[in-house]
Amino acid sequence: MALDHNAPILIVDDYATMIRIIRNLLKQLGYDNVDDASDGTEALERLREKPYQLIISDWNMEPMTGYDLLRHVRSNEQTARLPFIMVTAESKTENVIAAKKAGVNNYIVKPFNAQTLRGKIDTVFGA
Repeated sequence: MALDHNAPILIVDDYATMIRIIRNLLKQLGYDNVDDASDGTEALERLREKPYQLIISDWNMEPMTGYDLLRHVRSNEQTARLPFIMVTAESKTENVIAAKKAGVNNYIVKPFNAQTLRGKIDTVFGA
């Protein structure tokens, strides 16, 4: 089942330019219902306010990393099954393994384009 184009998506990144880039890529793919948070703590607040269909989160953020956010999301009954795509600048094997063990649905290494993002979303949603 593909991700509905009206589905709310949450982008989490401490770098405003990256949020803009991902937001623009999502817009190119037809997704306009996009919110953002500048770190994991803010993302958890957003998740309490609104049900999202997908989280796209950076790995490296302060004070709460994307990995810590993923662990929080997976440990909460309401969000445990929420699709989660991790974005990172480095594809360290140990990070990929840690993220997979923590329950990440997919992984994107920067830089990436709209086609790569579409492919990752389609994979997560089994389209």
